[in-house]
Amino acid sequence: MPVPSRRGLRGDTPPPRTGDSETEVLRGFLDYLRASIAAKVDGVPEPQVRTAGVPSGTNLLGLLNHLVLVERSTFLGERVTDWQATFRAAPEDSAADVVARYREAVERANGVLDRCADLSAPVPRPRSDRPAPSVRWALVHMIEETGRHAGHADILRELIDGATGR
Repeated sequence: MPVPSRRGLRGDTPPPRTGDSETEVLRGFLDYLRASIAAKVDGVPEPQVRTAGVPSGTNLLGLLNHLVLVERSTFLGERVTDWQATFRAAPEDSAADVVARYREAVERANGVLDRCADLSAPVPRPRSDRPAPSVRWALVHMIEETGRHAGHADILRELIDGATGR
């Protein structure tokens, strides 16, 4: 197991201050988690960013690649046929590529959310071949999914270089 260095450690970022509405709270926490996981991956060198830190094969780049596809599926209606495969970034993808792809997926997802005034309405999707979840369900699901994987990323990043915090 690598011995973590203590240089370059980030401090903890407190939970976001949000407005009082349900939408502002949900979106505020989701954006907070999105920024947290992107920061965990951003700047980690090869091969550490894609090196498995646990026996299951989980690695930082794979976690973020997975979340790209979850964002696209949940908010943009893109079909994913093999969820397990989403946990592996392509060999030619750099960390910067996956971080940029994640930020672009988040921006597109937020564009969809910006047009949703009613949390109980279905997420608008370009395809109608499968039912869309409510905006509320989609936001809560993404908070859960992103939070769970951000926790995994916290541990993996600490194993790589000792960096802790959100």
